[in-house]
Amino acid sequence: MNATRARSTRRRRNASVTIHDVAARAGVSVATVSRVLNGKQLVRQETAEHVLSIARTLRFVPNVAARSLSIRRSQTIGIVLPDVHGEFFSEVIRGVDVAARKAGYHILVSGSHSDPGEMLEVLEAMRGRVDGLVVMAPDIALPALVRSRATDLPLVLLNTADDAHDAITIDNYGGARTMIRHLAQLGHTRIAFIKGPDHNADARERLRGFRQAMRAIAGGEKLELDGDFTERSGYDAALQLANLDSKPTAIFAANDSMAIGALSALSDRGIPVPGEMSVVGFDDIPIAHYVAPPLTTIQVDIAELGRRAFALLCESLETLGGHASPHKATRKSRPTSECISTTLVIRKSCAAPHLQEKKRR
Repeated sequence: MNATRARSTRRRRNASVTIHDVAARAGVSVATVSRVLNGKQLVRQETAEHVLSIARTLRFVPNVAARSLSIRRSQTIGIVLPDVHGEFFSEVIRGVDVAARKAGYHILVSGSHSDPGEMLEVLEAMRGRVDGLVVMAPDIALPALVRSRATDLPLVLLNTADDAHDAITIDNYGGARTMIRHLAQLGHTRIAFIKGPDHNADARERLRGFRQAMRAIAGGEKLELDGDFTERSGYDAALQLANLDSKPTAIFAANDSMAIGALSALSDRGIPVPGEMSVVGFDDIPIAHYVAPPLTTIQVDIAELGRRAFALLCESLETLGGHASPHKATRKSRPTSECISTTLVIRKSCAAPHLQEKKRR
């Protein structure tokens, strides 16, 4: 019991040690102690080592909240996504989070649902709480809105081409062309494409790549159906295709979620994949490997997208003692623009049309 009381007393004593106590014991000013603890390079090495030794001896524990206020740093990064539901967004969050944790940052996540009003509310709610923002704004109307409300914060835009801020995009156009070339090499000429939302920049680029690649297929017949990147829209589009007298031999969905919905619809209609119809997607979300059959898709390193976004954000902040600090944001002469490459991943959801014909016989 006495030992317990002694430990409790020591904890109280340690908790009461202030930066002033450290300064007095070390024989330096409070400002010098603050510089040493914050990692600033304005103190001689021997002085810094002496101050740190005294702090350890006194078991000084910095007040994190007070420190954050003094240097105007929250050690928190804001992430704004169109939605927080779905594997694509989960992977983006994971990529940012892993990188942020290694750098001593936390993340604050919110969804805008691609709604301008909600986007404004989210940006206002994060103001003063975060050191910088990673914003995914593929809706073509949102980047200007983000710029107007986040000019005082370091900012990285995802899936958005932007001349005013650092931005990272995906090679949507090239990825879509690669997929169509793969289907054409298998012998497919009648290919259906399930589109994403019209207002979405990623969806537009994937549609552009599809159309461009189809022009190079001799005798190619393209079908385009509306979708909104959800499993349900892929399911409904595939049902429409299943009811056609002259069905396509392949379905290319603009993202994996719609492709998975299409697989479900064809299964419900008793149409085997790839026996009678091939299905392919885009993104390579984790579940794509485990659906039946495993989905052929265009792979995007989604977690890397998040990691690169955080790295790019840190480059826009002043480096302070090994940590990024937005106390003085570094203004680049020219924003950085990056494009994440894509890779074709071949699995078992597509086959050559002549193989499909043999199976039908």
